[in-house]
Amino acid sequence: MATYPLLKVVLLGDGNVGKTSLARRYCEGMFEESRIMTIGVDFQTKVVGMPEGTVKLSIWDVAGQPHFKVVREGFYRGSLSAALVYDMTQPSTLANLLGWIEEVQQYAPNVKFAVIGNKVDLVPPGTSVGGEEFAHSLGVPHLLTSAKDGLGVEQMFVDLARLAVNLPLDVTYNDGGG
Repeated sequence: MATYPLLKVVLLGDGNVGKTSLARRYCEGMFEESRIMTIGVDFQTKVVGMPEGTVKLSIWDVAGQPHFKVVREGFYRGSLSAALVYDMTQPSTLANLLGWIEEVQQYAPNVKFAVIGNKVDLVPPGTSVGGEEFAHSLGVPHLLTSAKDGLGVEQMFVDLARLAVNLPLDVTYNDGGG
């Protein structure tokens, strides 16, 4: 059996933004319309093939509710990249991402970020809640996804893998393309 470099990535954001649904869509190819909230952390792995070589992602989906903060801290250590996930139908989840950045950087100060606008399938085309501007202000990539229909999900995890090993991204995402 082949062994690949293991890269720890973490999915961050408020509860109900779709972190678990994104991970399940990517790792299992499925989407569940209703989900129960993550308690603590959910953990999955997936092998990712890139032109530069194959890696194995260790995907840590942390609970987003505030009362889980005390248990989240230990899960951040060793993270190489992080998806800052917000719900495009709930602008407050975008505003809360600064708190997530501060929280994870206490335990993984060198983590690299991507801003992910999820649930793009639920908003009219061209709708913006400011995610692109937020990502630009941080100097990080922005990507629109839909865990429900799979839009952008694979690219999101490939980008997280590339960020984790300091590889350039294939495309700069401004409008969810790619």
